[in-house]
Amino acid sequence: MSPSAADTQSWTAERANRALPLVRRITADLVRRYAEWQALVLDFEVATARSTATQPDPEAERIAEQVQRAAAEIEGFVAELTELGIECKSLETGLLDFPGDRDGRPVYFCWKLGEPTVAFWHELDAGFAGRQGL
Repeated sequence: MSPSAADTQSWTAERANRALPLVRRITADLVRRYAEWQALVLDFEVATARSTATQPDPEAERIAEQVQRAAAEIEGFVAELTELGIECKSLETGLLDFPGDRDGRPVYFCWKLGEPTVAFWHELDAGFAGRQGL
């Protein structure tokens, strides 16, 4: 059973770890598709450089459609995470924050794709550099 937005308003590290199988799949897809999108944007820039006002490059138009599809998929993955109550901090690395509280004050439990568990937290204004072990 996956968590719903209604019951993810305040995460704990334990709840975040229980949700990791689903979150890991979404995040892996997000990071993979974002890398593909970046490559497509570069391809598009090269193709448009070959275009002129009177002679548009047909390859540029094809790539533009692929860029738009990839962007829509990326938005969908971010929306899935948001619906779970998780904040995506980096599309490139899959850095996520789970809003919760620690010792009665609001914090983020922090996880990045590739890490085995949610094992860090940071103050709301500290960001990744302020991560501390649980």
